Amino acid sequence: MKTVEIRGVWLTTTDSQVFHSQQNIAAAMNLLAETGFNVVFPVVWNKAMTLYPSSTMRQTFGIEIDPVYIGRDPLAEMIVEARRVGLKIIPWFEYGFASSYNSNGGLLLAKKPEWAARDYQGNLLTKNGFEWLNALNSEVQQFLLNLILEVVKNYDVDGVQGDDRLPALPSEGGYDPGTVELYRSSFGRNPPNNFKDKQWLQWRADILTRFLARLYQEVKAVNPSLLVSMAPNIQNWAFQEYLQDTSAWMKQGLVDMIHPLIYRRDFNSYKRIIDQLVNTQFTDMTLLKLAPGILMKVGSYQISPDHLLQAIKYNRACGILGEVFFFYEGLRDNNNTLAKVLHQGPYVQPASFPSIAELNQGSERKQKSSSIWQRLLRF
Repeated sequence: MKTVEIRGVWLTTTDSQVFHSQQNIAAAMNLLAETGFNVVFPVVWNKAMTLYPSSTMRQTFGIEIDPVYIGRDPLAEMIVEARRVGLKIIPWFEYGFASSYNSNGGLLLAKKPEWAARDYQGNLLTKNGFEWLNALNSEVQQFLLNLILEVVKNYDVDGVQGDDRLPALPSEGGYDPGTVELYRSSFGRNPPNNFKDKQWLQWRADILTRFLARLYQEVKAVNPSLLVSMAPNIQNWAFQEYLQDTSAWMKQGLVDMIHPLIYRRDFNSYKRIIDQLVNTQFTDMTLLKLAPGILMKVGSYQISPDHLLQAIKYNRACGILGEVFFFYEGLRDNNNTLAKVLHQGPYVQPASFPSIAELNQGSERKQKSSSIWQRLLRF
């Protein structure tokens, strides 16, 4: 029986030179295929600019592509090189509903100030340095949807991916005049001052869930085999802080794959969250959609080989058939140490990327694959 797993990695423009040339892209795809990966998630929407020529951005903001890439199409180059070595490719809309970082809204809100998200004091919504578009606004939602649809219509991709900013909005937001009026028309009163009021949280989260439902439907209308992948934060925190109701997403069947960002720097912390996910959020039927996000590298931090191997082994023991790593450059540090650890250990046998049908086969395949992994995981 063939091994079927999600073995993915995020490709960033931050702290990485992969996108600097097609030659660099080709070298990265070679390393990933040789290591045993089968899917890449390249960023295509970052710093409020695209990494492909976007008619949506040109028409709305007069900027077709990130100026660094004028004259190129990094997404098209990535697709060529990924296909050459047999990798699936799912573009990652990293910036989501963010507008800028420490830039007072940046170019998007300079052109469209009415798209700004607002906190209770009426200030531009800012959290952890990021300024935000109003993700509850129908025009803003249509803009993000247009970005996504032009990718799936114009490029040979296997799906699209949102993350902890798509669909999302800091729970401090929702106090713009339009949202306040919508709430008042439904309840006969203004939204509560307490932005973490339970009913107020749920009402706003439901708007984002309806947006995801529309995104899912419209992507599938282009091609039913396209995957909708989401990389939100961990369930309760994501709901309280960013209005991401991942439980509702799963119950309503709005995601084909989900990658909660379990960015913990020790194995025991990672294990505790995996236990919570497996025991409370996922069933045998939905567990196959789960491939947790694992922090491999950020700043000066790099995961240890032991932690890396423990996490993958525990995933398989729990019936979790895959993971996605943040981010690619962690594989290359110290003369490709972690790439070698994976290739010589849990990724020594090639694995096929699951089809949508396989993602929905449920407990039967989970049990078979788990028994196979108990034999293979002797590292």
